Amino acid sequence: MIGLGLVLILVLSYAVYSATVDSEYYRYETSNESTEYQVTIQDENESTWYVSTLTAPTWVNITVINAPSGTTLSVTSTSNTWYYSPLLGEEGDSIFNCKEFDEVSDSCDEGYEHQTEIIGQETVMRGRVSLNLPIEGVGYERANDLEDAESKVMALIDEETVSTSWIISITNDGESVSPEGISIEFTLTEHEFIEISEFEIDPVQETLYGIATLVGCFFLLIAVPMMVYFAGVAKARIDEENRNEVPSPQE
Repeated sequence: MIGLGLVLILVLSYAVYSATVDSEYYRYETSNESTEYQVTIQDENESTWYVSTLTAPTWVNITVINAPSGTTLSVTSTSNTWYYSPLLGEEGDSIFNCKEFDEVSDSCDEGYEHQTEIIGQETVMRGRVSLNLPIEGVGYERANDLEDAESKVMALIDEETVSTSWIISITNDGESVSPEGISIEFTLTEHEFIEISEFEIDPVQETLYGIATLVGCFFLLIAVPMMVYFAGVAKARIDEENRNEVPSPQE
C-alpha cells in the first residue's frame, strides 16, 4: 500500500507539472463595466423612449420610476434578439443568469421584444444580450498558443458586438400613457478586451492537495478496517475473560 501511494504521488506530481508547463488554456479579462445611456423621447404625449447602442453587452437593465401601476413595460431591440426572465438577477444560491452549463434555461425567453407589468413606484427589467461573453469579466479560451488565443477572444467580442436601437414604451390596454413624471434609466454591461495570459496552476499547492487526498484515502482504506479489527479483538478478549469468570456447572 505504501509503494502504491508513492507511485500515485509521483504520477500526480508529473500530471501537475505537465499541466503547468504546457497548458492549452488561456485566461482573458474584459472590462465588464456598466454604462448608462441617455434615452430620448420623440413625442411628448407618448411614453416611448429610444436609444441606439453599438457594443458587446451581457446585461441590459431598464429601470422605470413613477410609472402608473398596472401598466405594461415593453422593451424592444430592433436588430438583435435578447433573453428575458423575471428571475434574472435574483439572488439565491447563485445569481440566475439564463445560462445553465452550455444551454439556455427553459425559464428564459428569447425574442426581440419582452414585456413586464409595472408594479410599485420603481420597476426594474433585466435581460441578457450575449450568453457567450463572460458575465464576470474573466473567461478561458483553448488555443495552440497565446497569439491564437487572443485572436479567438477578439473574434468572440467582435461577433457579440451588436448595433441596435432600443425602444422602451409604457402602455395601458395597448394605449400609450402620458410620459409626464416618468423617469427611464437604461444601462448596459459592456465588454472590451483587456489582456490575456497562459493559464497556470500552482504545482506546490496542487501537489499538497493531492497528498492530502491520498492520505484521506489511506485513512479510509487502512485506518477504518484496522479500527474494526482491533475492536473485534478487544470484544473477543472481553468475552473470553467473562467466560473464565463464570464457574463451570461441575463446581
